[in-house]
Amino acid sequence: MTDHSIKTIPSDQPLPADDLTRTLTVALPDDPSVPHISQAGNVYTILISGEQTEGRYCLIDMLVPDGGGPPPHRHDFEEMFTLLEGELEFTFRGETQTIRAPASVNIPANAPHRFANRSGQMAHMLCMCTPAGQEEFFLSVADRIPDRYSPAPKPDAMKQAEKKELMKTLAPKYRTEFLPPN
Repeated sequence: MTDHSIKTIPSDQPLPADDLTRTLTVALPDDPSVPHISQAGNVYTILISGEQTEGRYCLIDMLVPDGGGPPPHRHDFEEMFTLLEGELEFTFRGETQTIRAPASVNIPANAPHRFANRSGQMAHMLCMCTPAGQEEFFLSVADRIPDRYSPAPKPDAMKQAEKKELMKTLAPKYRTEFLPPN
């Protein structure tokens, strides 16, 4: 028989003391002090970083234009998307379904997946990764932009090839594997 119980802190252990070195975080997607990046035409705003959560999670605001979305991939952390506006095709373990806002989608660690915007309209969602680290990958490979409304840079073929190679090189460091297209 398989144990399907939820893994939690044992109830007989006391809660740790409040860590007074940690502060309240209020994240505004239009704040010029938070990082705004463009990754393959998508615009991501790092709302809450792993540095702010002691590595527990990160929260990324994502604007995904028509035609946007990552290639098939998997990683060894949980990823949850909350689709706020629009619709996206989510492919999970080879099965594709269209998800319309408002909706939340949880991708278990290590599961092959991707999302794609084929709606003709911008999609807007939040992405939470736990533990954190995905935001560091994006910051390492994406282009910084002044704000979330800035146009995505249009790299030439050579720059696109360089970015793709950088992503492939850095992916293992950030616990990610890119997969062949379905």
